[in-house]
Amino acid sequence: MTRKSTVVLGMLGPTLDTGKTPERWSRWRPSVALCQHEDLIVDRFELLYQRRFDALAGTVMGDVRHASPETDIRGHVVEVDDPWDFEAVYGALHDFARAYPFAPDREDYLIHITTGTHVAQICLFLLTESRYFPGRLIQTSPPKRDRTELAAGSFTIIDLDLSKYDRIASRFQKEQREGVSFLKSGIDTRNAGYNRLIERIEHVAIASRAPILLMGPTGAGKSQLARKIYDLKKGRRQVSGDFVDLNCATIRGDGAMSSLFGHTKGSFTGALKDRPGLLRKAHEGVLFLDEIGELGADEQAMLLRAIEEKAFLPVGSDREVRSEFQLLAGTNRDLSQEVAAGRFREDLLARINLWTFRLPGLRERVEDIEPNLDYELDASARLLGVRITMSRDARERFLRFSTSREALWPGNFRDLNAAVTRMATLAPGGRIGPPIVEEEIARLSEAWRPAPAAGGAGGGEDGEDLVLAALGARRAAALDPFDRAQLAEVLRVLKGARSLSEAGRVLFAASRAKKKSVNDADRLRKYLARFEIEWSEVAGGG
Repeated sequence: MTRKSTVVLGMLGPTLDTGKTPERWSRWRPSVALCQHEDLIVDRFELLYQRRFDALAGTVMGDVRHASPETDIRGHVVEVDDPWDFEAVYGALHDFARAYPFAPDREDYLIHITTGTHVAQICLFLLTESRYFPGRLIQTSPPKRDRTELAAGSFTIIDLDLSKYDRIASRFQKEQREGVSFLKSGIDTRNAGYNRLIERIEHVAIASRAPILLMGPTGAGKSQLARKIYDLKKGRRQVSGDFVDLNCATIRGDGAMSSLFGHTKGSFTGALKDRPGLLRKAHEGVLFLDEIGELGADEQAMLLRAIEEKAFLPVGSDREVRSEFQLLAGTNRDLSQEVAAGRFREDLLARINLWTFRLPGLRERVEDIEPNLDYELDASARLLGVRITMSRDARERFLRFSTSREALWPGNFRDLNAAVTRMATLAPGGRIGPPIVEEEIARLSEAWRPAPAAGGAGGGEDGEDLVLAALGARRAAALDPFDRAQLAEVLRVLKGARSLSEAGRVLFAASRAKKKSVNDADRLRKYLARFEIEWSEVAGGG
């Protein structure tokens, strides 16, 4: 097989390569020495230099021809006004690489990074890594003082294709597996789609500081995952600040603005002292806003500016505050539908929608119930301070029920956590047997059974049936029991009312008496819109 020609490309070293008198042959000069190695045949040397070093370049090229007659050395002027200007040096070397007639099928290329300024060496590295120079790096060193090496010194060839280095490649793969496992809390999940999702989230979390939107039903693990993302970034030293979280459904009005953006003393009734606000606390860290769809219009506008400009005004202040934070947001709503309904800003959604990941509910990951059961058993053992085990029969019975159609898991992993905690707490001696499992299955089945309709304006229509008819079984099962019971009662009253206003007089009988002006129909219409239900779909009156 014909040997490929070896071609070296390197910068002239005005300091290391210098020398005019005969004494220069007693000095180590990297460009000349590179062609003096018996175990490295250099067929061609492409020497790059600035025009002001013409004389030195001529001397070095002549010395290479003398020391290695088989080496064809060629000079190339690469002009740079300031050799310490990174942009200028990179641009000049990039232009040279683009114009050079590389022929990797016939030639092997070595990029010499011992000579030239540090800026030039870095640029050569980057251009080689990105394959503009389709070769390997070569680094040369002078002979040791004890002269055990030849006068040419030594050289090392570095291949930037890390996949060829088994130990490095396996180390990177191990770190990636550890990162993914970390986000999954060490749980050996089996759902292929979920595992792919977590791998993608891990990659984005490390590579980007852009907002991340986590979608999914209540209890799917959004809050825990957000915290894990922060811990992962903290461990990689990508953030130095705190993890700050807030459930947006728990704040309203002045309290919402104050909680998020802070306030100055006296800015509103009850503002007895300055308050920094959560965005400020999250400086250089991560801010997690769960249920972001619950934010009001004013908070959404200020949050958008804070994300885009990293600046905002605390309530009552005319002095701008800056905060560098990464936003993680969670929601169990379809924000696109919220935009269409006028309840969420389209520009804010566009800003936080760069990386959107939907976490599946427990019913969509039944194969992951078993490893999560083991995780919850270990968590209960740590909580209770005793070893928790399950008998084989008890385990098989619980898994058979929990993966069946009977198990609705409307609260998802929160329900599973609560179930295991109850069984572990009641287990004598920390061992969960079949009777404990049967008791828990009965408790869950009862909790998930549709509640009977209450008496009232609509008569004997079952509100649970109305919920199922309006939402369908899947969406109904995803509701919290509280929301489901409330919606059932509202639909039952609406079914027996002749108008939204009439239904409102029944449903808001207490609160409307305290108001100077009421708009019961509008309140009900907005409530129904949360569930994408129209009045005409449930109207039953004459």
